[in-house]
Amino acid sequence: MSFALYVVGFLVFIGGVAWALITAGVRPLYVTIACVILLGIGILTGVTQTRSKDRSA
Repeated sequence: MSFALYVVGFLVFIGGVAWALITAGVRPLYVTIACVILLGIGILTGVTQTRSKDRSA
């Protein structure tokens, strides 16, 4: 899978989580914090899943 596909998937996921939190009445500050944390997790996961393995000797 490509990194761009991971990013798009996580952005859709983050959007759904943000929508659910806003609908549940959570304060926007906490929604923003949750989205930033999820974005960081998404980037870390995408990088580790899509990086090419080193071919050593």
